[in-house]
Parts: sequence; structure tokens; C-alpha cells
Amino acid sequence: MAIEVRIPTILRTYTGGAKAVEGSGATIAELIGDLDTRYGGLRDRLQDEAGLRRFVNVYLNDEDVRFLGGLETPVKDGDTVTVLPAVAGGAG
Repeated sequence: MAIEVRIPTILRTYTGGAKAVEGSGATIAELIGDLDTRYGGLRDRLQDEAGLRRFVNVYLNDEDVRFLGGLETPVKDGDTVTVLPAVAGGAG
């Protein structure tokens, strides 16, 4: 069993169009590192030197990881991680 990672449309160019991929690791940071080894460039789109990028939201089983421990949030087999770009704007 692995960790399912749901990928938003804008990042599917990195995953060959896959809506969801599987990864492994003990933390969100390790999971992103594992994904980056197979889908090069993905890590740079999700995090920077300070942590998760400001306009990227990552959820672990529907909980925002920023409130759980950020990149050090523990993950385990069977978890679902969802990556969502922040959306802003609207009618002015």
C-alpha cells in the first residue's frame, strides 16, 4: 500500500497527465522528495526554501498540513494527500 497524491490539473504535466499518483515517505517533505525522483520538477512547484509555497495548499486526509506540522507532518500508507493551487480573483 502507498500514499495516494491527488494532482491538480495545472501540475499534471509533471505526472504525464495522471490525476493521482502514489508515493511513499514518513513525512510530507519525504513524500514530495519521493515524488520528485519520479516526476522531476514537482518539488520546485510545491515548496521553496521557506517551506510550502504560499499559493499551494496541501491537505492530508482533508486537513490542511499547515495546521498539522507543515512539511514535517507525518504520513502513512493509506493516507490521501491532495494538492490544490490557491485561487484568487473574481469580478471587480
